[in-house]
Amino acid sequence: MISADLNKAKEVLGSNGIIAIPTETVYGLAGNAYSDAAVNKIFALKKRPLYNPLIVHIKAASFLPEVATDVPETAMLLAAHFWPGPLTMVLKKQPHVSALVTAGKDTVAVRVPAHPVTLQLLQLLDFPLAAPSANPFGSISPTSAAHVAQYFRDEPGFFILDGGDCEKGIESTIIGFEGEQPVLYRHGSIAADDIEAVAGTLKFITSNDTAPDAPGMLSRHYAPRTTTYLTEDVPALMKSFGDKKIALLLFKNTMAAAGTIYQEVLSPAGNLAEAAKNLYAALHRLDSCGADIIIAEKLPEEGLGKSINDRLQRATKK
Repeated sequence: MISADLNKAKEVLGSNGIIAIPTETVYGLAGNAYSDAAVNKIFALKKRPLYNPLIVHIKAASFLPEVATDVPETAMLLAAHFWPGPLTMVLKKQPHVSALVTAGKDTVAVRVPAHPVTLQLLQLLDFPLAAPSANPFGSISPTSAAHVAQYFRDEPGFFILDGGDCEKGIESTIIGFEGEQPVLYRHGSIAADDIEAVAGTLKFITSNDTAPDAPGMLSRHYAPRTTTYLTEDVPALMKSFGDKKIALLLFKNTMAAAGTIYQEVLSPAGNLAEAAKNLYAALHRLDSCGADIIIAEKLPEEGLGKSINDRLQRATKK
């Protein structure tokens, strides 16, 4: 069920139900962060391993002390600059925050989303929302209500709060702290350079397959069903696949090449923010075009190009 009915969304969440919510990054699979029953439903519906923590979405920065404690000054500085927005911070959790949400860790990932519909919803609730992306674990993230509906079409009565297409198109940037030292756990919709301009030099810890400190750190993630490759030289890689049906994901220019059955261009203008916004929607279409393989062109390794390349690297065949 796709609807803009906030009261219905509140009703479902208030009875420990799970709904899909829009954010500026991707759609989330949301439930009461203070309810183990609801959080267990999120993990079960998403088929997400319990060792992978969830992000808690709060209504405003002033609500942060309700879920986190011992917040570094650097974190408060970042919150002042980037909230509401696509920045998640990993902070020392309050004792009442469930270990299910945090995968047993003493830290909680938290952010204030910048989507007007979900901010309105949060204002109606007396609890924050735990919300990973609204897709089966490991698959392409959804940036529209239609993407979510396709994933959960077999779930009777599943409620999707419609907020249109997502503005940013890739997940939030995740920052942790070692004292006051900011640590980047996941590239995202805020470029690392922009974080460093506010908080100083970042330490990078972006992969952990056994006990991740934050979501999005697994080496295999965000993946189409179709085998996907990432390369700086698309024509050269194409030659190695003979008569395979090939679909291409390109940055700014189409490519005249025999054997291709479909192409997606992320930004004809070469704009990295536009490319990020279009990334997952393009991957959904590529995954449905009937190709044997998808070949993705590596983007410039700068600004949001680093975030896009991070997603493509985790989606591709190693």
